[in-house]
Amino acid sequence: MRDAAGRYKSYVLGVLVLVYVFNFLDRQILSILAERIKHDLGVSDAELGFLYGTAFAVFYALFGIPLGRLADVWDRRRLIALGLAVWSGMTVLSGLARSFTHLAIARVGVGVGEASATPAAFSLLSDYYPPSRRATVLALYSSGIYIGAGLGLGVGGLIVARWDAAWAGTTPPLGLAGWQVAFLSVGFPGLLLALWVRTLREPVRGQSEGLAVAPMEPHPFREFFRELAAVIPPFTVVRLAMAGAGRRTLAANILAAAAIATLAALLTRTVGNPAQWIALGVGAYSAVSWAQTLVLRDRATASILLRTPTLRYAAPGFALLAFVGYGLGFWTPPYFVRVHHISEAEAGLVLGGTAAIAGWFGTTLGGVLADRWRERYRAARLYVGIGGALLSMPLAAMLFTTESKTLAYVLNFPTLVVVSLWIGPGASTVQDLVLPRMRGTASAAYLLVVTFIGLALGPYVIGRVSVALDGLRPALLCALGADALAIVLLSLAARHLARDEAARVRLLASE
Repeated sequence: MRDAAGRYKSYVLGVLVLVYVFNFLDRQILSILAERIKHDLGVSDAELGFLYGTAFAVFYALFGIPLGRLADVWDRRRLIALGLAVWSGMTVLSGLARSFTHLAIARVGVGVGEASATPAAFSLLSDYYPPSRRATVLALYSSGIYIGAGLGLGVGGLIVARWDAAWAGTTPPLGLAGWQVAFLSVGFPGLLLALWVRTLREPVRGQSEGLAVAPMEPHPFREFFRELAAVIPPFTVVRLAMAGAGRRTLAANILAAAAIATLAALLTRTVGNPAQWIALGVGAYSAVSWAQTLVLRDRATASILLRTPTLRYAAPGFALLAFVGYGLGFWTPPYFVRVHHISEAEAGLVLGGTAAIAGWFGTTLGGVLADRWRERYRAARLYVGIGGALLSMPLAAMLFTTESKTLAYVLNFPTLVVVSLWIGPGASTVQDLVLPRMRGTASAAYLLVVTFIGLALGPYVIGRVSVALDGLRPALLCALGADALAIVLLSLAARHLARDEAARVRLLASE
């Protein structure tokens, strides 16, 4: 019986890894198609960074909050399956885009759909597997990032090269360019995978820790729409008032909106790209409004998420590692195309294969090391993040300064390994510090920080610096400074971890 249970949870993990593979395949394929899209739609590097990062990330992060809440009160299998169907459908629509605006809208839809997967998957897997294996399991799940990213580069490069070569000098079917066919080719299979995910079994919440939890919410979508109203302006103010906010809280909300709007206007005037700063401004204001609502709705969850020192340092620390990871992940293929003068097909094959293998190995290794070392060092998961940052800076610096294409290919492998070490430890650190009933919400809040700093800013900032300095190489080298700041923040988090874990144990005993 125990063997059957063990095989089944491994099966669930395998299916969810496949979901995450499609999650990042649909997301990362834009990288290898960037040069063709730039040519066909007439966009700049900064706009490409916006398409890959901000247009996707802001809505991914914001909808992750209500969808994370839904994961805490509804069937997580259904939620993942529904989100998979949505983002796959929007990927198909990306393949039908005929302008920058149309493609941006489709990428927003992909972000909304993908926001459903990870909070629900983190929560579900944390109930299937005990805390002693949590970093390893969440790392294995997260390895889908690099498998999907690698497949996105390989499949995208192959399709675009063969399609455009086959129809060179003639009108292709339906007038579709190779990059559009690539989107269509990876979007349709996801719709079939959604049906498979729906067949999984939902575990009992808290079972991995022997905890009894409250019964399921009888009206889960009522909770979802309440949480959605807390992050979508102008409903944010109404939701605050309904939650019992006083004049001081409402005044603070309005002042935050004014300050964020002023900053967005100044950034737009200084560096241009109004869509970037408007989107980030809306996201920042929505995050502030949601945090205010959470304090009124669920003080215990708000206290843990907003006042736990380890989380206050660790979340932005891991997010800065994501800044480097997302930035390098998106811009490395275009860098090789421009600097080493290789084709998209070669870049997709070599860099995609490297990303899949090195990323899978690094993510898995980070989780295994974090769990094993935690038996001796309480802050081992944070130390793995620090170690990855220390190693990535010299490796990436050599990768982006060598003139040898062969050496660059070789260096890309260890760079991807160390850049990905933090993913499992980061996710498990959050899960270790919250109660089972809070896991979906906590995961969504963590992903909001990681997504805003890592994905919304990483690719865009590198693209913007590339425009300013007239080259990707100096822009990529500048991005490595985020690793140094991450080391400082994760070191501070490690100092508070023991005290914060003890506080969680006391809170568990009191519930």
